[in-house]
Amino acid sequence: MKWRKWNNILHRDIGYLAFGLTIIYAISGIAVNHMADWNPNYKIEEMHSTIAPITAEITETKEIINTVLKQLNIDDIPKNSNFLNRETIQIFLENNTVTTNLSTGEVSQEIVKSRTLIRPMNFLHLNHPKKLWTWVADIYAIALAFLAITGLFVLKGKKGIKGRGAWLAAIGMSIPILFKLLYF
Repeated sequence: MKWRKWNNILHRDIGYLAFGLTIIYAISGIAVNHMADWNPNYKIEEMHSTIAPITAEITETKEIINTVLKQLNIDDIPKNSNFLNRETIQIFLENNTVTTNLSTGEVSQEIVKSRTLIRPMNFLHLNHPKKLWTWVADIYAIALAFLAITGLFVLKGKKGIKGRGAWLAAIGMSIPILFKLLYF
């Protein structure tokens, strides 16, 4: 069998194997590239409501917290709390921060929700699991390099590396070099 036939077979089959990880890394890459514009791992939802004002008769912090949470129908156990001033308390719950003005009863909540698909993709892309995943990511990187090299030789003639392919490969190589010169 000729080398080009083996090149094309391996390029095709490794490309199929790399498909899933390529999609994950592509979506996650776009997500983390725009971290300045949004949080790719969590969605923060703000809610505003009103409860009955807490009277000056209730003075203990624990009692204030229980009264606020009861009026909001929240059963979660507080992790911590903090008075921002004499009238405003923040109550920290799992995935929720409740800020309440005790004299007016105005409440704002910041509810944190995990992004169902993108967060696990980012977890893998940024190699948070470490251990075995590092090896998977390394093998994937080698597969991508293999696909890039074998891709140069899939087509023959003027559409391949001896023609248009050479120009396109040169342009592709010049893009990171240009940005290195501009930013590094």
